[in-house]
Amino acid sequence: MSITKNNLTVRFYDHVADSLLKFAVIVSRHEDKWVFCRHKDRDTYEIPGGHREEGEDILSTAKRELWEETGAETFDLTPVCVYSMTRDGDESSEESHGMVYYADVYTFGALPPLEIAQVYFMNSLPTEWTYPQVHPKIINRTCQSLGLKE
Repeated sequence: MSITKNNLTVRFYDHVADSLLKFAVIVSRHEDKWVFCRHKDRDTYEIPGGHREEGEDILSTAKRELWEETGAETFDLTPVCVYSMTRDGDESSEESHGMVYYADVYTFGALPPLEIAQVYFMNSLPTEWTYPQVHPKIINRTCQSLGLKE
């Protein structure tokens, strides 16, 4: 499946080579509410996630990023799919891949003092996205794959 908007193409895959996975994003719920975070330098909402560190497996990336960006302590993670992004019309743009996980979060601790200012628990999806061309599509794909309601 491929979605193109404003010169950005988002593609979904069941699998890619592990070496291509550069980041993980974690669509998360807690007590039937969506979990989003807000970076301290922005006024918009994001799905928890981030870049894979050298020598780290992608599942460890997802666990670390979920904790760093939400303070989640106990949770179940389910792999959903791989997504990629490319900028259309930019010959130097390489397809970059990330792993999508779904998390049922049971408990939260203190938010680590890193780049996230606040965690939000929402009944419905926000309209003010940091990445409006990508994150809503990832949530939609996750809901379709796991039979969840948006």
